[in-house]
Amino acid sequence: MIQAQRLAHATIETPDLQRAIDYYVGVNGLVEVSRDARHAWLATKIGQLAIELVKGVEPACTRMSFEVAPSVDLAEAAKSLANKGVKAELRNDPFPGTPRSLSFVDPAGVAIDLFTKWDFVAPNQNVAGIGPLKVGHVAFFVEDLQKQIEFYQDILGFRVSDWIGDLFVFMRCSPDHHTVNFFSGGPTRLHHLALELKDFVHINQACETLSMHRIPLGWGPLRHGPGHNIAAYHRNHDDHVIEYYCELDQMKNEDLGYFEPRPWHVDRPQRPKVWPARTWVSGWGTPPVPDFGRNERALGATKS
Repeated sequence: MIQAQRLAHATIETPDLQRAIDYYVGVNGLVEVSRDARHAWLATKIGQLAIELVKGVEPACTRMSFEVAPSVDLAEAAKSLANKGVKAELRNDPFPGTPRSLSFVDPAGVAIDLFTKWDFVAPNQNVAGIGPLKVGHVAFFVEDLQKQIEFYQDILGFRVSDWIGDLFVFMRCSPDHHTVNFFSGGPTRLHHLALELKDFVHINQACETLSMHRIPLGWGPLRHGPGHNIAAYHRNHDDHVIEYYCELDQMKNEDLGYFEPRPWHVDRPQRPKVWPARTWVSGWGTPPVPDFGRNERALGATKS
């Protein structure tokens, strides 16, 4: 097993590269690092890669990259994966600031990059847009949910944090409650992409920024049940659901097995569990607006 330590960045394909750059830079406040006719690399305001944009035919999230420990030998990891039937490829200079990565594909067809070394790719900057801290998690619809879970557990060392019914799973590779989510409902497609903000004030500022760009909220602000994060959602120009969030649960000690206690937790202490299928909001918040699209299924919620 190769233990993933954190989600670094996600690759988004888009039919309109310039419009995507305008959105992720002008609205979200990411920083353009480099660009050519088919690609654009974007970083957070502190200089870490966050999004790779690729000109494609259809909007899609096609790749995720994860940092692993510096002690991991990527060549040996490739051999280990081969022994498990996973074909992997070593890549040189795969993305800015990273000299080498190990690439393979998960059961749902999403490409995975693992890397051990990286550099900041931009200086600290003041940005005009929202300025997220990081890409916090990515969620996908997949056809074979159990196969996907087993792959991320056995190959990348992920742990299950929570379930909603038997259809939606939250998985973590770091203290954060979830780094990836998988929802039963193939074929593979993006469920949502989440950007972590500093606090509730930052989310308020983000909502104001969306308003100035005439981008309506589809859901929130609200506090979720699983993960207990405050969240606000909208759809972007590619019809992708984008979440802004803060105050996500963290499991600081895996041996203790409970999330860091917070006053808004439903259980005391809060441990991984299966939430009722109709549970999504806890404490406060309203359902998605009627025209948020594709009913509540777009975000895995269901009406009471």
